[in-house]
Amino acid sequence: MLELLSPAGDLECLMSAVDYGCDAVYLGSTMFGMRAGAAKFDTEKLKSGVEYAHAKGAKVYLTCNTVPSNDEIEQLPDFIKNAYNCGIDAAIVSDIGCIALIKQTVPELDIHVSTQAGVVNYVTANELYKMGANRIVLAREVDIDNIRRIREKIPQDMDIEVFVHGAMCVSFSGRCLLSSFMTGRNANKGECAQPCRWKYHLVEEKRPGEYYELCEGDGGSYILNAKDMCMIEHLEELKDAGVTSFKIEGRAKSAYYTAVVTNAYRAALDAVKNSVQVPEWTVEEVYKVSHRQYCTGFYFDRNDASQYYENSGYIREYDFVGVVDNCENGRVNITQRNYFTVHDELEVLSPGKKPVKLDIPYLINSKGEQTEIANRATEKMSFEFPITFPPHSIIRKPVISK
Repeated sequence: MLELLSPAGDLECLMSAVDYGCDAVYLGSTMFGMRAGAAKFDTEKLKSGVEYAHAKGAKVYLTCNTVPSNDEIEQLPDFIKNAYNCGIDAAIVSDIGCIALIKQTVPELDIHVSTQAGVVNYVTANELYKMGANRIVLAREVDIDNIRRIREKIPQDMDIEVFVHGAMCVSFSGRCLLSSFMTGRNANKGECAQPCRWKYHLVEEKRPGEYYELCEGDGGSYILNAKDMCMIEHLEELKDAGVTSFKIEGRAKSAYYTAVVTNAYRAALDAVKNSVQVPEWTVEEVYKVSHRQYCTGFYFDRNDASQYYENSGYIREYDFVGVVDNCENGRVNITQRNYFTVHDELEVLSPGKKPVKLDIPYLINSKGEQTEIANRATEKMSFEFPITFPPHSIIRKPVISK
């Protein structure tokens, strides 16, 4: 079975991922996760998230993929017991000691070996299988030919998971000390300040204070800045190579990002499973979230340009402006999220659907008045429309409307 795995930085993102069609989510609790800024799931929220996911047939994987110190690792048994009691389906782990401790503490829990472990060959995969791992998340540096070789030489009941979309790291599988060296924030404990996205100059040792710009263009050069990965048009090649889980990066991203990208990859992966062409609208969708320039990572040509030197900013072509609460009697009830007017080129994205153009003459605000403008944050509004949209459908507009 092919699995679509989506990120969940908080409970809203988890709900978006599940509503828009993922088979599983991965998330971090209060410790041991590689995204300290997305460590939002305490015990209460973890229970709620697991219940929501399981009720809709989705699994929940907990990230435990930092490199823990002696003091930290002593807290792991109680931490993982608590998470297991909350109902998680697997732990994503990179440290061998953590794997051993988790198997001793909750032997029934599935173990997924994180990309942070840097698995690039079948010998390592087989040894991890002997330790109790059910799945390997391959290093992002593994190409398709080597994925195929690994698949052929590991047990059939061991899953292969790979990243298919999202941010990439200039360092090998995220093993980086640059953030710790420059800012004191340890990337291997989930605190990366992303200095690879910064703009750098050159200084000659005998000319302190004289900065020489490294120029690829007028804006200088971002020599360590990686492009984002996008494999939505290549899922079939990955499937044929033996990949069973297709992972979207983005636990620090918004619920809007999670919903849109999950929806697009859900439709694309279903097309691959049914041996039909990936719909063109799914490819268009991944450009409607904030992103850097896209590439295919290391899967095909290792000489492919996966770095972008001109700037480290995001490309943003669409704004998330509202969410559908419910529909009744021909009226769509929404919550406003960002400024928009009825003259904007609005569209609605619903789970499992392609976007629908939204042409409305006016809105009804929270006071029951007709208006053409939505400019009050989180205001409850409504409009008449002949199509019924499910709850949590997204309303958006181009950043620059015609």
